[in-house]
Amino acid sequence: MEHTIGWNFDNSYTHLPNIFYTSIQLNPVRSPKLIILNESVAKSLGLNSNALKSEEAVAIFAGNNTPTGGKPIAQAYAGHQFGHFNMLGDGRALLLGEQLTPNHERFDIALKGSGRTPYSRGGDGRATLSPMLREYIISEAMYALGIPTTRSLAVVTTGETILRETELPGAVLTRIASSHLRVGTFQYAANFGSDEELKALADYAFERHFTNVDEAQNRYVTLLQEVIKKQASLIAKWQLVGFIHGVMNTDNMTISGETIDYGPCAFMDTYDPATVFSSIDRQGRYAFGNQPNIGGWNLTRFAESLIPLIHEDQEEAIHIAQETLKQYPQLYYANWLEGMRAKLGLFNAEEQDGELIEELLQLMQQHQADYTNTFIALTFNKFEDSTFFSTNEFKEWHKNWLARLERQQETKDMSQQLMRDHNPAIIPRNHRVEEALEAAVEHGDYSVMERLLEALAQPFAHCKEQQEYATLPTPSNQPYRTFCGT
Repeated sequence: MEHTIGWNFDNSYTHLPNIFYTSIQLNPVRSPKLIILNESVAKSLGLNSNALKSEEAVAIFAGNNTPTGGKPIAQAYAGHQFGHFNMLGDGRALLLGEQLTPNHERFDIALKGSGRTPYSRGGDGRATLSPMLREYIISEAMYALGIPTTRSLAVVTTGETILRETELPGAVLTRIASSHLRVGTFQYAANFGSDEELKALADYAFERHFTNVDEAQNRYVTLLQEVIKKQASLIAKWQLVGFIHGVMNTDNMTISGETIDYGPCAFMDTYDPATVFSSIDRQGRYAFGNQPNIGGWNLTRFAESLIPLIHEDQEEAIHIAQETLKQYPQLYYANWLEGMRAKLGLFNAEEQDGELIEELLQLMQQHQADYTNTFIALTFNKFEDSTFFSTNEFKEWHKNWLARLERQQETKDMSQQLMRDHNPAIIPRNHRVEEALEAAVEHGDYSVMERLLEALAQPFAHCKEQQEYATLPTPSNQPYRTFCGT
């Protein structure tokens, strides 16, 4: 059966020096069962969906067997966790190999929750069902929103219970990614490897992700520039939809510019830059409004790792890195401003657009307006659902916005279509995600999750079926909290 699945593995990461990975012996589980399979992802990878439902495929998803051509490894990396540097690595994940697709693309196939590795430290290397399903839901929502992300191919239960605060069902997620190269991978090389090993990693990253980039100058300066561009674009996209990653440690920032590691992430309801959902982020380091600055901080750590490669003279290398890093805040703001203009139906640029946008955001924060639904109300000119729209401050802002729209050549219909295309009707509302997870984990009912995934798959459809998912949660005295654990 396995030959009909369509695996087409390569293992280019294992061509790197041995310090970057450890070969893994699999940790089989008792009785794996397929819970959900992402058939669209399977198709894009050149895999046979029907064959992926077989016992042989499920055994691979569970980490019981290795697919033909696979070489299971755990990757080594380091990283700043809440500002503190630590030696890390794949503590409960393994890389099966890299699938070469019919479109000549390369994707890592990795298992999450597959058992202990040499980097597990005190952990058991396992994962529970709820956070694995959560990553599946959020990563698919991000993909549908047009935000670069790792994706989920499958979730299986293991037939085992995992001890956390209580006994919980075990599960393994199969994740695909353009690569799992992280800022923390480079920090690991710079701190624990030789310059030759660092160079091998940088060359590998460049060849894997930036072969189409013109190398007009130093390759490693170009690498830094390209990663800056990727992250400036990515984080701007996060901000435009109200996504809060929750744990922007340097080991959770990819070189490819994909969102990775959906731990204590969530989407913002009421607009407030200080919003924090993570139970461990007590100081608000990774609050919504801090994400752009943290992106810059992480990129600085990346630049520091590249210093030995940028120039043989360290002072000159530092100067070049500092000058290159100055591009980030400008690129981020340009991406964010362009996205915000689209959310407001603006095709051209005027000098005062930034002020117009900031004034709206300040009013939303002052009146505790919902972020996503405010833009939907503006898109469809429907203001009956919130007292915010009846305030004098909003009416004045609205008048100025309409005047701004009149100063562009495009018609009102064209502006509305632009807004429809950039303001999602649906995001994975936290209470809806929790509702789906509770039904699945506590009652074995996956229909709630399936309906949610179906609605999230076309966030810009603006259809009647999505309206129920736009409703806000019941007010609560207890703030919504998310937890690490994926």
